[in-house]
Amino acid sequence: MNPSIMLNEVQVEEIRKLASDKRQSLNIASEVPIAKDIFTILEQLDIILLEYPINSEGDSPAFSAAIMYSEENGKEFIFIGLNTADYFDKQVFAIAHELYHYYSKTGSHLSRLNDVENNLVEAKANRFAAEFLFPEVALKSIVIEEFKTSKLEKIPEKTLLRFIVRLQSTWWLPYRPIVKGLSEIGAISQEQYNKLYDINERDLNSEYGKMGLAFNKEVYNKLNKKTNKIGTSAKDIEIIIRNFEDNLIDEDKFAETLNLFGKSPDDFGYKITVSDEDLDEFDAFFSGEDFHEG
Repeated sequence: MNPSIMLNEVQVEEIRKLASDKRQSLNIASEVPIAKDIFTILEQLDIILLEYPINSEGDSPAFSAAIMYSEENGKEFIFIGLNTADYFDKQVFAIAHELYHYYSKTGSHLSRLNDVENNLVEAKANRFAAEFLFPEVALKSIVIEEFKTSKLEKIPEKTLLRFIVRLQSTWWLPYRPIVKGLSEIGAISQEQYNKLYDINERDLNSEYGKMGLAFNKEVYNKLNKKTNKIGTSAKDIEIIIRNFEDNLIDEDKFAETLNLFGKSPDDFGYKITVSDEDLDEFDAFFSGEDFHEG
């Protein structure tokens, strides 16, 4: 396991309150999973989601997500770029992570996989993502309701694995944030945490993988799939078109934005061309060249 930055009690409480406040503002009770509704939340917040696979040479993608702000004719546009070359449960987590930067107003930001090990802001964003998607108060309640105790040191490992599988399939978090959450509420010992954390949850032929497929094959397969999707929502495409029609973005921005999703102005009745140079500038959104980290 890699060492990570530890947040103090004050920082954790601030994040809990922020996550709770934002769930309440979205009319989502603490005991209700957000899961796939994370995408609907972006639409509610008028954040444009750009989905694009960015593969790296290693097993893990170069970055998980990015948030960028752009202004055209006095109107601010907010984008989250999501790397769909990652597993779907990590995509959900990455969006929640970027929402921390949105809510805390930390500006344009590129989230790289190792940032959490070196950056306090990233540690806060990850803690927010976990708390936003699966509030600690809900986890504590579920543990007590399930086992009639808050301490799980004497619970057999197979029972714990089945419990985590059900949590993951219901709340759509990656496996390790759930294990970490159980440790943070004092439900499992350090020894249990170390053993559970080191399990390869992506191996569908492992004991844990088989449990996941047996409990909810459709959801578990979805969470463990690298979607490699290119696109955005139909609503966001419509927003892009209307922004052009209202002269909020120019022809080049209109064409290069649609091009990201394999579409063109011609698909919607507009005859516009865009230069390769302009496309290269917009591609910088996904390469990270236009971001500051932290």
